[in-house]
Amino acid sequence: MPGTSKKNVKRPNTPQNQKCKRKKGGRTSKKAKKGVSPEIWQALLLTAVLIIVSVAVSMVALGIKQKGQPVAVSGVLPEVAISEIAAPENVPAQDIPAREAVAATNPPQEKQAPAAAPKPSQKQTPVPVPKTAAEKTTATRPETRQPAKTSTVNIPASVGLPAVPPEQPPKPKPRQQGTLVFVIDDAGNNLQELEPFLRFPGPLTIAVLPGLPHSAEAARRIRAAGKEVFLHQPMEAIGGQAPGPGAIYAGMDTAEIVDVLNKNIAEIGPVAGMNNHQGSKVTMDQQIMETVLAFCREQGICFLDSRTTAETAVPAAARNLGMKIGERAVFIDNEQDRLSMDRSIEGGLTRASQRGNAVMIGHTWSPELAPLLAGLYQDFIAQGYVLATASKLIN
Repeated sequence: MPGTSKKNVKRPNTPQNQKCKRKKGGRTSKKAKKGVSPEIWQALLLTAVLIIVSVAVSMVALGIKQKGQPVAVSGVLPEVAISEIAAPENVPAQDIPAREAVAATNPPQEKQAPAAAPKPSQKQTPVPVPKTAAEKTTATRPETRQPAKTSTVNIPASVGLPAVPPEQPPKPKPRQQGTLVFVIDDAGNNLQELEPFLRFPGPLTIAVLPGLPHSAEAARRIRAAGKEVFLHQPMEAIGGQAPGPGAIYAGMDTAEIVDVLNKNIAEIGPVAGMNNHQGSKVTMDQQIMETVLAFCREQGICFLDSRTTAETAVPAAARNLGMKIGERAVFIDNEQDRLSMDRSIEGGLTRASQRGNAVMIGHTWSPELAPLLAGLYQDFIAQGYVLATASKLIN
């Protein structure tokens, strides 16, 4: 008809026309099938994966809400073969459903992607998990779950944790060599000479002379510094040297001796003990020394024999009274140079190692003695020696 488009002309439904339509439809489907771009197949594949993921998440959410308990979900999704999503390119035309053949007549760009699956509601039935995924998944039902077991996990060193250094064996303690006692005589003459000895880091016994201008103050400072105070009792010597104030002489009787000792202790006391200053003549007299030792026992103080003479009677007097006394082993500063004093101290260390202890006597007026002792203190400890006061050793 004039003015009518060829596309709107309806042809009669004759067998010949139907045959033409089938041939034409078949050719069109093949062209459309071959003309589908890879992007459309990728979109179909992605859509299918999203559908599977949404179904799995919905199933987990529904299971959690129904059971009220946490459900362990495996991270392994069901495997979907690509062949189930992408149709092969050489599928015969007669295998394509009629509705797909009709849709194939439209251009490829007009083909709509399949709609996303609707979100599952609470009433929907969960999609069963494939068997392979269920085998890899921890049991989700309460009756199949088992309580977690606590176990020790050995982490291999290759994980990268910081290496723990091996525990070092304790250093062996040095073998105890003996006890050292340092006694510093003649305090009370000069307070400045006394000060370096008060700073000595270890135990120290300092003997104070009585009747001197600084005797009482020296004794007070010694106690304040935590050191031990002895009465350095003057006694008559063989050579006739003046022993100093508050001395004991050979012609004194017992009462005179006791009176002198009481006055001296009242001046510088309390004291832990006494030792003799000079006294080579008096210490040779056993009767006088028994009087002195008996006084010490009554006062609860000890006696240290300075051994200013080899003929001392102090040990015999102590045996008669059943008392313990101390005895000097070494005079440190008979020669006051540092090398000589160091040799004297070495002799005292040897004696302590052999006999268990050594009493070493020095004097406040030796300027090098205090720094020498302070410098050797750590060596004494490192070598295994123990330092003590005179009263502790005697008692």
